[in-house]
Amino acid sequence: MVVARAPFGSWLLGPEGQSLRRLRVRIQLLLTFGISLTHAIGAGIVVVLTLFVIPRPGSNDDLYLALAVAVPVYVGLALLVGVVWGTRVAFRSLRWALRGEEPTPTDRRRAMRVPLQLAAVSGVLWAGAAVLFTGLALWLAPSRALGTGPTVAIGGVVVCAVTYLLAEFVLRPVAARALTGAPGTRRPRGLGVGGRMLTFWLLGTGMPLLGLGYAALLALVQGDVSADRMAVEALAISGVVLVFGLLVTVLNARSVVAPLVSVRRALGRVQDGDLEQRVPVYDATELGLLQAGFNHMAEGLAEREHLRDLFGRHVGQEVARAAASGDVELGGETRCVTVLFVDLVGSTTMAAGRDPAEVVELLNGFFEVVVDEVDRHGGLVNKFMGDAVLAVFGAPVDLPDHATRGLRAARAMVERLAAEQPTIDAGIGVFTGETVAGNVGTRSRLEYTVIGDAVNAAARLTELAKDVEGRVLTCAETVGDASEDEAARWVRHDTVTLRGRTSETELFVRT
Repeated sequence: MVVARAPFGSWLLGPEGQSLRRLRVRIQLLLTFGISLTHAIGAGIVVVLTLFVIPRPGSNDDLYLALAVAVPVYVGLALLVGVVWGTRVAFRSLRWALRGEEPTPTDRRRAMRVPLQLAAVSGVLWAGAAVLFTGLALWLAPSRALGTGPTVAIGGVVVCAVTYLLAEFVLRPVAARALTGAPGTRRPRGLGVGGRMLTFWLLGTGMPLLGLGYAALLALVQGDVSADRMAVEALAISGVVLVFGLLVTVLNARSVVAPLVSVRRALGRVQDGDLEQRVPVYDATELGLLQAGFNHMAEGLAEREHLRDLFGRHVGQEVARAAASGDVELGGETRCVTVLFVDLVGSTTMAAGRDPAEVVELLNGFFEVVVDEVDRHGGLVNKFMGDAVLAVFGAPVDLPDHATRGLRAARAMVERLAAEQPTIDAGIGVFTGETVAGNVGTRSRLEYTVIGDAVNAAARLTELAKDVEGRVLTCAETVGDASEDEAARWVRHDTVTLRGRTSETELFVRT
């Protein structure tokens, strides 16, 4: 199986065959750094909004001091608790993957829920922050509690959304292992692509906009808010929408685009002929079904190509292509073709005096030369008959120069057999005439073949050729249909009446 250099959509996630130790370290570092940085940025933005946007500037010094002390302490403790807690939650569900074990259906479900669990851990920590800072505001500046609590809550929702998307991104290698071999023919449970995009738009953009509306409502209730302050609040919350909304949108878009890009690249390689191309399935939505569907398609194409190649080896590539291009039906058509028949001399004696393995090796060497020359000259090896071969030039593909090709193939066989297989002696007969070419047999089992006087005559010439110097015989019809250059290489030898025929046949041998 062949995969891309960045099979999971990013080089940060490593190759598909990375070791379990590297995978564990990679996941730990990326999750810890990414989620911690997200929480730190979220906490900083919430502090800025709480201190400088929601309350009135220049007032509530006690609240400022308390937040200046409590926020760093709580953020530090929350990050520590979150890392330890989140690591335990994640690695407990991913233990099978980090040990290299095969997942059970329960393991698969737990692995796909890890991003949601990490988002829930973040939600608990941010809920604690909302309670703590709202309590401080109620104690030190009750009039500001209505602004502090919702601000922290909205920031927590956005951070949890980013945490989910980051975790889903980092855990793609594990998701690929979890989804390997899992049933992939039905739509996954939960949110699909459309539902997920809508949900994260609401969390990443809708919630900050809700905060902007909440700030405007507070300003209307207070009644003494200046236009300058409203402008500051609008600009600040708009900045939050741009930062977190953009981050959530980018992560969500990448989660959709990455599987599509992997399939598109793999399709390009399949179009170039690489049928071993596969993509890892790491998405549990309709996109995962697309990835799995591509793999099934590639497997089907590879199997089809293998069967076509195997079929072509048995009946010839031209017959295989002709069968694949239309319906295969019983019946035939009259064609003028050149038939080439090759038969070993003394095969019975050879088999009796040699080891069976040696006999098979000699036969394979003989067949290799014959098949190679027939293919090279555009013919079809129609049958292997023990130690003999029947080849046809001009069917099923029409060849105007079939006589020339048949004679050239016969001469080349004699020369190569003498050089490459000197212990083997064979007679070759070449005859041109009309035959019936087509499929014979039954509808459940058929064979492409040629039948007629030309086939029988070629077999008779082969027997006579075994006693002729040069071991090749042809007839006047074949030499007459050949090109001038090829006809010049053959000379008249004798005139005989072949068995089964009433008229005489003029024989030719190679010069």
